[in-house]
Amino acid sequence: MDDLVAALDQQHAELATLVDGCDDADWQQPTRCEGWDVASVLLHLAQTDELGLQSATGALDHHVNGVLGSRDEQTVTVDDAAADRVANERAAGGDAIRERWHRSSVALREAISAGDPHRRVTWVSGRLSLRTLAATRLSECWIHTGDIAAALGIELAPSDRLRHIARLAWRTLPYAFERDDMSMAGPVALDLVGPQGDAWKFDPDQPAVTTISGSAVEFCDVAARRVAPECTSLTGSGPDVAAVLRLVRTYAL
Repeated sequence: MDDLVAALDQQHAELATLVDGCDDADWQQPTRCEGWDVASVLLHLAQTDELGLQSATGALDHHVNGVLGSRDEQTVTVDDAAADRVANERAAGGDAIRERWHRSSVALREAISAGDPHRRVTWVSGRLSLRTLAATRLSECWIHTGDIAAALGIELAPSDRLRHIARLAWRTLPYAFERDDMSMAGPVALDLVGPQGDAWKFDPDQPAVTTISGSAVEFCDVAARRVAPECTSLTGSGPDVAAVLRLVRTYAL
């Protein structure tokens, strides 16, 4: 777990370098998250880190099917719920939102660090391990750090933290297929190249029938729904290549 907490700490630090210097004009810059400015994106992260803190400390355990319930029980989508929460609290202003995010991110890291990585905790639509929750929070912070950086006209260099995010996207492929009412033809392997040029291989326990190859950065961007697969140099072999690249995601609900 220490490696994930360290990566989450580093990701929070990278985001802090962007938002700690924001002024009123910066907070109002539109982002690639439709309808959200920079302050709205940071507010969403603060809100979901607070939810992550509740999850990590067991405060959500009474929601046996997740905070929003199972897919069959949901009366509102995850995206709509998030948009409503941001709209209700955006008026606090960028500076107050920044302080709220700092508090929530620190508390989240402390709670995750103190917990059993294998303990099952409640999240949005079900239960997952505390370690997977940490990877999910890392992933979402990485995605939205990129959104804020783009809005501010800042280019960020990719880091090896992406290994955790690529692994999360790979391990949750069965879940992504299930949510689309599809079945995988068989196990999937990843043969990626990290930001520093080293090989990142993710191999299933059983022989893979589908393999995705190429840039780890591009794979994570596709999984984050920030780049279309056809706009990358990613390649693959096997029956599920197109479906994997269409369904893969960097978060677990």
